[in-house]
Amino acid sequence: MSVVDHNALELSPRISEADVADYIALLKPRVMSLVVFTALVGLVIAPVHVHPVMAFTSLLCIAVGAGAAGALNMWYESDIDAKMSRTANRPIPRGRVAPQEALAFGMTLAFFSVMTLGILVNWIAGALLAFTIFFYVVIYTMVLKRRTAQNIVIGGAAGALPPVVGWAAATGSLSVEPLLLFLIIFFWTPPHFWALALFRSDDYARAGVPMLPVVAGPDATRLQILLYSIVLAAVAVAPWPLGYFDAVYGVTSLLLGAAMLAFAINVYRLRQGREASRVTRRLFAFSIFYLFALFATLLIEVVARAVASSIW
Repeated sequence: MSVVDHNALELSPRISEADVADYIALLKPRVMSLVVFTALVGLVIAPVHVHPVMAFTSLLCIAVGAGAAGALNMWYESDIDAKMSRTANRPIPRGRVAPQEALAFGMTLAFFSVMTLGILVNWIAGALLAFTIFFYVVIYTMVLKRRTAQNIVIGGAAGALPPVVGWAAATGSLSVEPLLLFLIIFFWTPPHFWALALFRSDDYARAGVPMLPVVAGPDATRLQILLYSIVLAAVAVAPWPLGYFDAVYGVTSLLLGAAMLAFAINVYRLRQGREASRVTRRLFAFSIFYLFALFATLLIEVVARAVASSIW
């Protein structure tokens, strides 16, 4: 009868239970899709012709870089994720992926996405992608999120950079247009995430994350949502009178901004009961549509101009 060496078993590496779906989940595919879409807009509106292969390479690198940031975020926040109902089923809290596996996966993707973008496209875009990953993982995830209620305001800069990276990939430079897109996403981020935080405040409180509703209370959060929505509506329409984007975009931004303000006013006005929760969830859902519709309008304008020029 053989004797089992328990010490050897404890020291032996654990066999991972992860499958492809678990690693895809580490990439935060929903966040990645928004990153790719906004980067695509930044790339397409650039006033240069981009070869389709270079455009695909740029977007693929940006997508992989965004996924790397998501994986590193999940690695560092696995303790928080385990305490929140919204995130408890992520691969690391479920035990499907070990933290060190997520760390290695994220670092590998980050390195190759930045190097590939820099070598095959240009180093300005590569450097911006590296900075975006660094800002999201280090500045937002490691420094801000557990320390200040303004985490999502400052950290939102990372999510606002993809159209700038897309523009840089196309042109090898920076300009006013992508910076305007950056500002739109930057001011969109607080009302979007604070709406989520309002109806998930118990989750954040349980995890010890100082989101604004936990620290300042729901009423102060509603006021901040309204104020940021006002600024967002003004910033989003500004490129039209400044002459950077066309009238179709201008009218669309006015209509979407009015709707966003209407939702924000309802959130500020209704503070008790099920209706308050309903309007907050509607604002959160509409904010996603708002950003998609605004950026899609820019794509439609570019396509329409290209079609018109080919006909005439």
